[in-house]
Parts: sequence; structure tokens; C-alpha cells
Amino acid sequence: MTALYPSNAVLRLRAERLARATRPFLARGNRTIRCQGCLLPQKNCLCETISPQLARSRFCLVMFDTEPMKPSNTGRLIADILPDTQAFGWSRTEPDPALLAAVQDPGVQPLVVFPESYADAGRPVLNTPPLSGKPPLFIMLDGTWTEARKMFRKSPWLDALPVMSLTLTTVSNYTLREAHGAGQHCTAEVAAQLLAQAGDSAAAQALDQHFNLFRQRYLAGKPHHPIHLTAEVAESV
Repeated sequence: MTALYPSNAVLRLRAERLARATRPFLARGNRTIRCQGCLLPQKNCLCETISPQLARSRFCLVMFDTEPMKPSNTGRLIADILPDTQAFGWSRTEPDPALLAAVQDPGVQPLVVFPESYADAGRPVLNTPPLSGKPPLFIMLDGTWTEARKMFRKSPWLDALPVMSLTLTTVSNYTLREAHGAGQHCTAEVAAQLLAQAGDSAAAQALDQHFNLFRQRYLAGKPHHPIHLTAEVAESV
């Protein structure tokens, strides 16, 4: 375990959410002793491998309720690599004033990252990140697919913003949770692709490497995960 683990916006949001909790949050594997920086089992801690990067792109994570407390969350990985990342809890009726200020910042181009098929007719949609003008602020709705759709539909303060709809042709490597449907990717995978297409190549590569190492060490701490069983079957054939 790293003695002085890194702090970022997601970890701070997690601490705030835990402080408000009226009962313990018991995620899967809650008996495991975890590093409080990367939330991996202490023996698999990756805090010392984190390499923050500079990037023109900015990220704002809007996180559904308990999402920042889940060890499997990958939005936290974005904040590891890009220290300027902002993170806020989602509320349908009482959005955080700091969140409203972030999405109204005149110094950035705010874009809601979501499939264009869910955008109302007439709403501006981009399929590639802007390469000129103000830095893009990619607003990521972080939760399960059902939760993300709810946030997209019930966040009126985001309705006037353009949608950033990205098509990923690669197969997702995220196997830490069950995907809602084929072709879906986790938050960190989408962010890495956004960075790559926005011209932030070094940050994209660093986030991709960080995600892959996180995935590897997370699964190493779950010997009964289906991916290990699949590998054992393949080896026995």
C-alpha cells in the first residue's frame, strides 16, 4: 500500500459521499483491505505507477449516487491522469452550483458525451472532438447504462449543450461489470478515445495504459471472476 496515496476529484467526492452515508457502503469484495488511493487490494496497489499528463481537453464527471464509492469505477482513472478533472454528484432537482458554474465556464466548449440517438431533434451533435477554438470540456455521465440514461434525460441544465457522440469500433476490454449491451465501453475507454481524437495523444496513451493495468490488477484480486474461469477452460482444451 502506498503511504501517501494520490488525491483527485473523484476520491474527494467519494469521501464526501461516505461522510453523508447513514449506513456502510458494502460493495462486492468489501472485506478486502484496499489502498484508499486506487481502491485496489493493497497487494495490487498501482498508485506508484500513475503518471499525470497535460492535455488541452478537459473532463467533468457527473456521477450517479454511489458510483464514486465503487472500486470498479473507471472515471477515477481519468482524474488520475488528468488532475484538472472535475467530479460532481448528480441531483435531478438540486444540481451542485459548482457543477453549473463548470458547464457554463466561458473558457471551454462544453460537450455532453452521449450517443446521438438519444438527442432530441435539432440538438447540435458532434461526431469528432473540436480541434480548434476553446478547449473542449467533455461532460461524462458516469454510472450504469440505466443511470446514465436517467441523468441524460433528467438534467435540464445540460439540455442546451451540444452532444458529443463518439463511435468506437474496437471491442471493450472492460470486464469488471456486465455490459448492458454489445458495443458498450466503460468511461475510461471512451475518455481515452476522446483524447486521442482531440489530439491529446500522450494523455490518451497514458490513460489507456493506466486503464489496462488497473483492469489487470483488479481482476488479479478476483480469482473467481468469470474471465479466469474462461482462461482455465481455454488452457485445458
